[in-house]
Amino acid sequence: MSAIDECFRKLRAAKRKALMPFVTAGDPQMEFTASLIKEMAARKCDLCEVGIPYSDPIADGPVIQESYTRALAHHVKLADIFAMLGQTTPKVAMPTVTMVSYAIVYRHGIGQYVDDAKAAGVAGLIVPDLPVEESPALADVCRKADLSLVQLVTPTTTPERVRRIIDACTGFIYYVSVVGITGERTQLPPELVDNVARLREQTPLPICIGFGISTPEHIRRLKPVADGFIVGSAIVRRVAECATRNQSDVLADVGVYMSTLRAALDEPS
Repeated sequence: MSAIDECFRKLRAAKRKALMPFVTAGDPQMEFTASLIKEMAARKCDLCEVGIPYSDPIADGPVIQESYTRALAHHVKLADIFAMLGQTTPKVAMPTVTMVSYAIVYRHGIGQYVDDAKAAGVAGLIVPDLPVEESPALADVCRKADLSLVQLVTPTTTPERVRRIIDACTGFIYYVSVVGITGERTQLPPELVDNVARLREQTPLPICIGFGISTPEHIRRLKPVADGFIVGSAIVRRVAECATRNQSDVLADVGVYMSTLRAALDEPS
């Protein structure tokens, strides 16, 4: 059982849903990212998704793209990210997954990436640009290392591909709420609840919804059908304020924001 499997086992036993923040590694500095991860754990987040900066992100909107650009401008290296995670993950009771382009994994070496991630305390990988048909090699290496390889399902994924993704996925299914790119949204598609409910009928795997999740109202509406929520752009936008504000104030503001989401998630249904 991977750390992610154990996390969701405990959540289900406690009848709780997962809150999963996304943070960009190295934006604005690696030390701030480490502090942000610790803050998220202190605010009762359950998992943390760490974005590995990449110059050509696949589905990220402008907020996350700009955070990658800022991090890369500071010459963030994969080794620096793993070093930070290796120092940080033992201090938080919160599994960490990396959101990473397959180009980075392939260039680093599949086995080496998984070994380095495991040594850094990483519990799983999300590789959004790796088609399920091409995932067996990485999935096999992850399985042997007891790391989860999370797969994505979108509103346009065909039923046949959904079945293939379910069979290949470990840890949890990342359900993309909208067609398009990441970013905060005032409204989510009206059919989203039904889409996730149909997916729920096909798999016992936890289902976490991402893309556009940013308000307590989103969480209240979707928590009857979801096992967790991934919040990215709303956090990264706040972190960008480090350019003009004191970092400790930004850190506190992000923490308060996550506490409002946690409160909505823990409200009685």
